Amino acid sequence: MPIYLYWGEDDFAIAKAVTTLRDRTLDPDWTSFNFDKISAEQSNAVLQALTQAMTPPFGMGKRLVWLENTTLGQQCPETVLAELERTLPAIPDASVLLLTARNKPDGRLKSTKLLQKYAEIKEFSPIPPWKTDQLLQQVRQVAQTVGVALTQPSMELLAESVGNNSRQLYSELEKLRLYAGDRSQPLEAEVVARLVVVNTQNSLQLAAAIRQGQVGEALELVAGLLSHNEPALRVVATLIGQFRTWLWVKLMQEAGERDERAIAQAAEVSNPKRIYFLQQEVRGLSSQQLQQTLPLLLELELSLKQGAEELATLQTKVVELCQIYQR
Repeated sequence: MPIYLYWGEDDFAIAKAVTTLRDRTLDPDWTSFNFDKISAEQSNAVLQALTQAMTPPFGMGKRLVWLENTTLGQQCPETVLAELERTLPAIPDASVLLLTARNKPDGRLKSTKLLQKYAEIKEFSPIPPWKTDQLLQQVRQVAQTVGVALTQPSMELLAESVGNNSRQLYSELEKLRLYAGDRSQPLEAEVVARLVVVNTQNSLQLAAAIRQGQVGEALELVAGLLSHNEPALRVVATLIGQFRTWLWVKLMQEAGERDERAIAQAAEVSNPKRIYFLQQEVRGLSSQQLQQTLPLLLELELSLKQGAEELATLQTKVVELCQIYQR
């Protein structure tokens, strides 16, 4: 399929995918003739991209046309839609049309439905920090791509260390690849712990500190997260997701449900094996405590969206949250 749509907020992952597609599509000796990068801000950018995609490549290899930061998934004038309907089915196999966007395409739009019909669509959004199984799968996939053999504990430690930062993940794996050299044995967790830069201050640790009522540690984590330029709203989104999961697990537990698959489905946890560990985490807590937490987190989110000062607002609300679990 010669048409691709990459969307999401993980700019680094999109850039890697674009590079892979470019290397796969273009002959290196003819790149300057057959590669067109068109910004969506340019006049008639979509029409220009479609015209170039219909142009046969010069010399060897194929032609790659990249329409960057397009908004076709959010809005599309009728004239542009008509041109898409006419051109997309006719793009020759010798050309590849790539569209990238930050926002998720609106499935209600005719332009999105057209792209769904003719394009291969791939999402590049950061994995939510609380979805540890997906983070581990990402480590496994990137390690295979980079060519680094790791033990299971090594992969788990790396996932915990870098979280959903795909740029750091590639960087750390490149470092580990150089260290491994020609070794055939997978690298052990001890090596990863010694070589990988560990960001010990993450939002999941903040959630754990709040759950345990540890005010001092929670405040240190808040300061550390913001000093590492972690967006406050992203921190709150992680906290909401984590406490929501804990609440569902606790409610199902109190209802007498023992089937881990049923609990996982209700809590939207993709790996049922994780339920055991979540149950250990909420042991000693009451559902009332967890229920009191979510309204405070929503108040925090609203305050930040209304422009409240991040550090002071987070610190104040974190103290309130910790007090719930000190009772």
